[in-house]
Amino acid sequence: MSYFEDKVIIVTGASSGIGLASARLFGSLGARVVMAARRLETLEALAPSVGSPDKVLCVKCDVSREEDCKALVDAAVARFGGIDILVNNAGLSMRAMFKDLDLKVIHSLMDVNFWGTVNCTKYALPYLLERKGQLVGVISIAGYSALPARTGYSASKYAIRGFLDTVRIEHLKDGLNVLVFAPGYTSSNVRNAALTADGSAQGETPLNEDKLMSAEECAMHLARALRRRRSQVILTGLGKLTVWAHRFFPRMTDRMTYSYIAREADSPFK
Repeated sequence: MSYFEDKVIIVTGASSGIGLASARLFGSLGARVVMAARRLETLEALAPSVGSPDKVLCVKCDVSREEDCKALVDAAVARFGGIDILVNNAGLSMRAMFKDLDLKVIHSLMDVNFWGTVNCTKYALPYLLERKGQLVGVISIAGYSALPARTGYSASKYAIRGFLDTVRIEHLKDGLNVLVFAPGYTSSNVRNAALTADGSAQGETPLNEDKLMSAEECAMHLARALRRRRSQVILTGLGKLTVWAHRFFPRMTDRMTYSYIAREADSPFK
């Protein structure tokens, strides 16, 4: 993994979950890591676990705000002189039937998940092209096969995939690698913070988090994909099976997905 030595890597949503695990892994491999999240004090408390002060930069950033994303990129370039990898990881989830949903919830998810990726990519792209770097979008299996009671989440992840696939084609001859990274269920805080029908946080996860892939294992898969300059990664056996089945047997996959989600604790459509 010497590939990462002195690489400048921006990770959004770096205060917990996959973002934090990835920042720590990149830091352990010698990268210069720019940690971005909305809570600066949390980032600063976590920074020593990522790397030494000369190799870690913490930036307060709400990715739904275009000006914050520009400031993030400007800060990274001012401190480290350029950008090699941008990991668009910041994201929100939700759990509610669309018929019961306040539309502000979908607006919030699109602002953070989709527009956050667009905003950061827009300002980082010139620097990534300059170094023939890598652009990453952390999506989900829900960005390939729809997940009921997560309309805004699935829609945003599908949108990110379409956006990144298009950017890849536009820069096919420019040396830019674009990775669409799709974890399956991964243990993180995302389900606790998931929005309900009225926009309030769910507060607890409906899944047994101990049985899910750890954020640290997910980060290892991400690092391997970056080292190999992959364009797509789909994680977990269930995730790969779901994507394959959705492609060839979409109606059957709809029924299986319905049954699977209906078994969740307090499922919205039992």
